[in-house]
Amino acid sequence: MKLRIDAESWAYKVPFRVSRGAEAALDVIVVTLNDSSGHIGRGEAAGVDYHGETIASMRAQLEAVRSKLERGIDFEGLAALLPAGGARNAIDCALWDLDAKCSGRSVWDLAAVTAKPLETVFTIGLEATPSEMAEKATAATSHSLLKVKLDADLPLERLRAIRAARPDARIVVDANQAWTFAELQRLAPPFAELRVQMIEQPLPRGGDAALEGFRSPVPLCADESCLHLGELEQAAARYQMINIKLDKTGGLTHALELARAARARGLGLMVGCMAGGSLAMAPTFVVGCLCDLVDIDGPLLQKADRLPGIDYAGGRVSVFGPEVWG
Repeated sequence: MKLRIDAESWAYKVPFRVSRGAEAALDVIVVTLNDSSGHIGRGEAAGVDYHGETIASMRAQLEAVRSKLERGIDFEGLAALLPAGGARNAIDCALWDLDAKCSGRSVWDLAAVTAKPLETVFTIGLEATPSEMAEKATAATSHSLLKVKLDADLPLERLRAIRAARPDARIVVDANQAWTFAELQRLAPPFAELRVQMIEQPLPRGGDAALEGFRSPVPLCADESCLHLGELEQAAARYQMINIKLDKTGGLTHALELARAARARGLGLMVGCMAGGSLAMAPTFVVGCLCDLVDIDGPLLQKADRLPGIDYAGGRVSVFGPEVWG
């Protein structure tokens, strides 16, 4: 088996802002696995930036184990070879794609997941003023489910402006670790009045112990506080939902394990992404078929997508075929 590693940069339509900062483009690695029969499997990863992952660091991880990967590896061996993160995600997803092509079976069959069209959130990134964010929400007329990025600067004012602009929309909020527990206690009741359906990662990872025993009027979702199955037990004591991202879990294999384990514990499920094009969204879509909320709007934020790509029509996302992935 031959391994190819490419670095790519995909420009956003407008700079994408969250509480950690803004980016004009998304940098990703794309791995391609070629077997001796001419079958090709591909996987894309952006990595986990808040853990210090970069394109260079992920490439270095892969180059360090290139010989072992090219000798051939299965999912169990990959999990033992590389830690959870973007590098393993790219290889894991490429292996799923390769297995589907070699076996002639669809990824849905291999994953024992029923394929169905999904509704994705549309992300409203942070802007300088509440009115600018309301304008973005107003412009997203074809999307009925909005994910609003907030930080500690005027969060209630921003949300009120968006709600006034879009009284019809279902809204979830992502604070990206930007609040204190006191701020959450202050904001949760008015957010409930504004019909917010979920608040994602309000407190910093490692600083959310106060959530144990806290009865929030809005369900709370762990993102940075639940990276993989080893963190599920702690997250379950603090949150009502978890957001699964393949860059965090190290690929589709562990993401499916985490989704099924979380559901067995009675937790709500969301699948998210570090942004990305259709090659990254396709395996994320598979997990999304098991979830209550889906955030796979990455291609909608970019100026261009990899072709052939997943079909988006407003907030509806069609089931993709093997020409896209898997």
